Amino acid sequence: MSPRPRKVSDDEVFLATQRAMSRLGPGELTLAEIAAEAGVTAGALVQRFGSKRDLMLALSARFSGGTNELFGALRKAHRSPLAALRSYGDCISRLATSPEALARSLSYLQIDLTDPDLRQHLVAQARASRVELQSLIRDAVAAGELVREVNATRLARTVEAILGGSMMAWAYYEEGTATQWMRDDLNAVLKPYLNKPKQKR
Repeated sequence: MSPRPRKVSDDEVFLATQRAMSRLGPGELTLAEIAAEAGVTAGALVQRFGSKRDLMLALSARFSGGTNELFGALRKAHRSPLAALRSYGDCISRLATSPEALARSLSYLQIDLTDPDLRQHLVAQARASRVELQSLIRDAVAAGELVREVNATRLARTVEAILGGSMMAWAYYEEGTATQWMRDDLNAVLKPYLNKPKQKR
């Protein structure tokens, strides 16, 4: 008698899907590949989610709805709002473990941008991330880490732009790691707004 297949949660399936996506492009990604990664059968995924596109939609919805959870974890891990902001940049850099990995991520992004159903989740995630970035920046001002003259809305938009652009530039030059490259660029953007410690007389 064969053992009963292990039950996995939706979140476990989503994590398995992300792992499969990290090594396979859209044309190579199949329900069978995802099922093997998750330790279930392809039939079980069909029964639970339907088609591969339906699974991708569910994954996209989960990811877009998890923005507050992500930033909450960053805040919990870092007492400093500025440290949490920098850690967010480190999280984004994980998309670029190699130029090839970034290229795969961009191929999925192309689909997200052109499929109306996927795009709505992408936009929701982007808007939620911007709100969280603005909140971290305001908290950094309140904590005395950034000068009071900072426009949180404008700086959050700049941070978004520099992280995306920096990641692409790293893929061109591939000098050091993407994490360090992007961290250097983010620090350069933040430097004019840092609150200099008062000198003791």
